[in-house]
Amino acid sequence: MAKLREIYICSHCASQSSQWRGQCPACGEWNTLEARVSTPAKASRPAGGQPATLTPLSAADDRGAAVFSTGLLALDRVLGRGFVPGAALLVGGEPGIGKSTLLLQVAGAVAEKGRSVLYVSGEESLAQIKLRADRLGVLHDSLFALATSQVEEIFPLLEGSRPPSLIVLDSVQTLTSSRAEGLPGNVSQVRAVATELVELCKAKNITLLLVGHVTKEGNLAGPRLLEHMVDVVIALEGDRQQAFRLLRVLKNRFGPNQELLIFQMMMEGMTVVEDPSTYFLGARDPGLSGTAVVMALDGQRPFAVEVQALVTKSYLAIPRRTGLGFDVNRLHLLLAVLEKRLHLSFAQVDIYAKVGGGMRLQEPGIDLALVAAVLSSHYDLPLPERAVLWGEVDLNGQIRPVSGHAIRKAQAERLGYAPVVCPVHEQERGFSTLIEVQKNLFSRRKG
Repeated sequence: MAKLREIYICSHCASQSSQWRGQCPACGEWNTLEARVSTPAKASRPAGGQPATLTPLSAADDRGAAVFSTGLLALDRVLGRGFVPGAALLVGGEPGIGKSTLLLQVAGAVAEKGRSVLYVSGEESLAQIKLRADRLGVLHDSLFALATSQVEEIFPLLEGSRPPSLIVLDSVQTLTSSRAEGLPGNVSQVRAVATELVELCKAKNITLLLVGHVTKEGNLAGPRLLEHMVDVVIALEGDRQQAFRLLRVLKNRFGPNQELLIFQMMMEGMTVVEDPSTYFLGARDPGLSGTAVVMALDGQRPFAVEVQALVTKSYLAIPRRTGLGFDVNRLHLLLAVLEKRLHLSFAQVDIYAKVGGGMRLQEPGIDLALVAAVLSSHYDLPLPERAVLWGEVDLNGQIRPVSGHAIRKAQAERLGYAPVVCPVHEQERGFSTLIEVQKNLFSRRKG
């Protein structure tokens, strides 16, 4: 049985409201809203519909399912080959991170290729969208826009023999459906809007790009079902105070996941950083102590990042341990290993560590570089100018191999780094303990 709900109808202008108000928001009359009971419309099976039939997968009709380009070659690469007709993609990120800018650029690039694109916004007016598109230089006759908060207004635009090839919905939390109750953004509305659009776009072979908000913890807002409904989940990350943005593919049914793409925010929009291998190093001074370069790996893309550490005398009863850009528990663990295996004492010093360039690293390969940076600051001796490090440090002071060793080493050799400080890997030379690393890198240490 369909769930009943109560709505309020103005006796003067017949406008509807989901809650009672003293004044009608449409006509401005007072005390004209009257309660009515409404039953949401329920989808029914078409009369005379034929029962479903089994079709061999090899005989399935795949006409009109050819993959088309996003207009950005780098984005095509991380997605697999580009946009798959009928696919649903979910793009999440913090407010102001650049989701709308990037997707409007993609919409303009697809429209420039001769395909029809519909940009739907529940947050901006058409005038605002046009101003941003003009600034980005993506205005095109094949790029259409719609400003609405009702998902039902989109459906008629998808009918006909030539529906749009791509729909960008910014954002799914701002639209409402008459089939669900509540305000925009609640679980019922998000589920209803996404379900209706995904089903219709798959039936029409239309690629759907959904923009999703995130919570303060950085997770996609709304029901978890939303991530299972779509084919691709993309996260746009970064610090709004920095110029770079990280596009990370978390789920991909049509290609590899955990792929990474780096953008730089410019006045003209988002531009791809073609070679990010040294982008995060900036203008570092290798002659200073307390710095080390790690060859990090995100997905299948290696890039060099600076790890910094500062060891200084403490005047507090409990010395401070602070870490930025990585899990601070990793710092506590590594300091305990250094004290135990190298017989060092950090009881009277404050230790601060960070990842340079605003990056955030979670992989275990950062361990060895973090240890080297701490030892460099502790002995006040800089590392060799072109040294690069990676490796996981276990609780016994052993250095263990990490994934992507061959990719990291090939990138380090291409960039001319030497010495390469890494774990022993197969027949290659390397270091197996922290004691070996200390002897080779800090044999000239004072006292």
